Amino acid sequence: MAELIEDYALLSNCRTAALVSRYGSIDWLCLPRLDSPSVFARLLGDEAHGRWEVRPTDPDATCTRHYDRDTFVLVTRWEVGGAIAEVHDFMPIDPDPHVEIRRIDLVRRVVGVQGEMTFGQRLSIRFDYSRAMPWVRQTGSADEPRLVAMAGPDAVAMRGAPLKAADHEHRGEVSVSAGDVRDLHLTWFPSYREVPEPLDVDDALERTRAWWQGWADRIEHDGPHRELVVRSLLILRALTNHDTGGIAAAASMSLPEDIGGERNWDYRYVWLRDAALTLEALLAHGFLGLADRWREWLLRAVAGDPADLQIMYGLAGERDLTERIIPDLPGYEGSRPVRIGNGAAGQYQADVVGEVLVTLSAARSAGLNEAEFSWPLERQLVRFVSEQLERPDHGLWEIRGEPHMFTHSRVMMWATFDRGVRAVEEHGLPGPVERWRGLRDRMREEIDEHGVVNGHFTQYYGTDEVDASLLLLVQVGYCAPDDPRMLATVERIEQTLMHDGLVLRYRTETGVDGLSGDESPFLACSFWLVEQYASTGRMEEARALMERLCSLANDVGMLSEEYDPRAQRQVGNTPQAFSHLGLVRAADALARGDRLPR
Repeated sequence: MAELIEDYALLSNCRTAALVSRYGSIDWLCLPRLDSPSVFARLLGDEAHGRWEVRPTDPDATCTRHYDRDTFVLVTRWEVGGAIAEVHDFMPIDPDPHVEIRRIDLVRRVVGVQGEMTFGQRLSIRFDYSRAMPWVRQTGSADEPRLVAMAGPDAVAMRGAPLKAADHEHRGEVSVSAGDVRDLHLTWFPSYREVPEPLDVDDALERTRAWWQGWADRIEHDGPHRELVVRSLLILRALTNHDTGGIAAAASMSLPEDIGGERNWDYRYVWLRDAALTLEALLAHGFLGLADRWREWLLRAVAGDPADLQIMYGLAGERDLTERIIPDLPGYEGSRPVRIGNGAAGQYQADVVGEVLVTLSAARSAGLNEAEFSWPLERQLVRFVSEQLERPDHGLWEIRGEPHMFTHSRVMMWATFDRGVRAVEEHGLPGPVERWRGLRDRMREEIDEHGVVNGHFTQYYGTDEVDASLLLLVQVGYCAPDDPRMLATVERIEQTLMHDGLVLRYRTETGVDGLSGDESPFLACSFWLVEQYASTGRMEEARALMERLCSLANDVGMLSEEYDPRAQRQVGNTPQAFSHLGLVRAADALARGDRLPR
């Protein structure tokens, strides 16, 4: 069985990612891309579904871990009986997005620090979400052991220490004394190509450290919780694909929001909303170039008729994300079904275009020059929204129940027309500004009439329920943070959506989402409340909630999607972009003592 979700750390080369447990087992790795089929899937099953464990053979060994400064080089320090050794895990990064990637490497460097320590190595490779048992052969020599496993299009070479087959896995041992260094090295490559040459590990480690640290050194943040802000921005960068510019919502799939339940989704894709919000966080900290890359990605992904717009795509803009069930994987702690793909790709979510236009507007104001087709694309998106005014949607939370006129979605439609007007008025771009002004005014009149009940904003038209997405109305400038309707909304959220001091997305018992089971507080929503508190002068409450939320990050600064206060554990996919960008925005709000609209 896999470890607790918060026991995992992230390794990344900005093309894919691995999750390594506190106790030295890599339990999740998809190759060669983040949304490719898995090679190690113990995270969603057990040892038989693939893992790579490197840990001391002495069961009394204890460990601590940290990242090497502001990088994704993970250092796990083991101690037992006076002996000390470390494992340095990293994925070499190639900073050139134009190089065709024919290999992906993962290195586990074992370093002797004091005394002598023996590490056991246990390897089980299972391609294609554990559905393909590989053909494995020994191809090296006694001096240079090498094991090659392949199935279908994929192959993996293992170097660094001899491994022998036993009980459907491969095992071996590595001993180090003070000053010794042993490199255990995995290389993925297409099975129809020759085995790649060995990696120059010293050079790769130096380049990888320098790249991550150089990126982190550019971060602009002067305020509270700087260490977690930097780590969160690094995680957002790790989820951004080097080659395509696509920004994934998370590194994992089917980790449950409700342990043992059905709320298990694949988050390894590019949600336009999540990517737009991530870009805003990066823009706010000095990374204009990433906005340019993502705009190029957007132009490619949504090229053609805006009526064909999807709310999410593959990392290179793929459209076919058909949701399917993998019966071969039993699920994290038995949480079934295990899903790949995501049925939400076929939903209509009315807020998405607004999210994109708000972000592109922010990038324009930050100095991003127009590309040849960028403004024509935005105009077409505004036109598309103008044709959907009477259409209910599935909302920000992509419910599986009946669509509604969600208030947050309607506000984001208002934001679409508002940003179109601003582009004309503030930047001199061509467009039917009078028509857009009229549509903007019409949306405001409609929202104020149908989206407010008893003085507070509502989840959707025709109910008096609230949901946490209403906290975002301030962020896009629809209303002031101290607007009486927003203050009343916050009060209702505190009364009905607070669970052990944290914020739920909405009340699942109303049945609006069409799913069974329950869910835990959504971390991003709680960070949104920090912003709202800060923007209305409730600084003591804002700081207290922020401290509570930051304490929920694990020992290497990672947050999943939700937190279960009863079980006191993280739940949902990890690391979750939404959670980390929420942390960044909340920290910025605390640094300013207010909240500027997006």
